Amino acid sequence: MHRRAINHLKRSDPVMARLIAAVGPCRFTTHDHIAYFPYLTRAIVYQQLSTKAAATIFGRFETLCGGTVEPRVVAGLADPKLRAAGLSTQKTRYVKDLASRVASGEVVLEGLEQRGDDEIIATLTQVTGIGRWSVHMFLMFRLGRPDVLPELDLGIQKAIRKAYRLRSMPKPERVKAIGAKWSPHATIASWYLWRSLDSPNV
Repeated sequence: MHRRAINHLKRSDPVMARLIAAVGPCRFTTHDHIAYFPYLTRAIVYQQLSTKAAATIFGRFETLCGGTVEPRVVAGLADPKLRAAGLSTQKTRYVKDLASRVASGEVVLEGLEQRGDDEIIATLTQVTGIGRWSVHMFLMFRLGRPDVLPELDLGIQKAIRKAYRLRSMPKPERVKAIGAKWSPHATIASWYLWRSLDSPNV
């Protein structure tokens, strides 16, 4: 499925070729069955939480929404109810900001898939609580964009430091410089970097 990307990465970067051999087959998948608004609210809820804790909180959040996470429904929820469901004060503000901006038409999610990566980043980072890293995750795992390198991701930085035997954690600009050779398949390269952290063979 990702043969073209893997062949490019192997040819362009011997370090990446070693990672690919160590990690094995690529199992990168997207969540393209989830609508944009629920996906983004889910991304906010999951920030800096374990998967298990975040899933529990998001389940309560969905119940509050009546099972359907829609902008006008979320915008109308009382803050105390959101906090009682497990959202922090900060995340409550974030999901309400996203909901109000989408409901008012200030942020238009419809047709995002037809826009370029940079335009999507500019659109979504208008929302409080959605930064460049969150949009990179959206581009990769929701839209399946092939050439995304989340240079701010700590896991990516750790994997690059380990794989390229750097003395210190690479800054975002260094990450982008090292990853330039992976284009136009940086998404698959990123997947291999993440998986390499769990591989005993690397």
